[in-house]
Amino acid sequence: PTTKDRQGNDVGEQYRSVILYGNEAQKRDAEFTIAKLTAEKVYPGRIVTEIKPLTAFYEAESNHRNYYENNIDQPYCQFVIAPKLAKLRENFFRSVK
Repeated sequence: PTTKDRQGNDVGEQYRSVILYGNEAQKRDAEFTIAKLTAEKVYPGRIVTEIKPLTAFYEAESNHRNYYENNIDQPYCQFVIAPKLAKLRENFFRSVK
């Protein structure tokens, strides 16, 4: 959430950090969460995650659906995704479904 238009070595607007909301309550929740994370200095840099209304939804191509579950033995899944999921579960275990 602190690197604009970037995810690891991948760069470009398609890699931006964004929260898409469907109603005002979701927007307020997103704004509150970013403010809280900022106040608690959870990240070393400024949070640049955008908050925008969801205007359209496009279903992912079939080969992108459930990528992690379908490719758990791939190095990218083991070394990039798995540690992020572990950190998410550790820090937000009450919120993760």
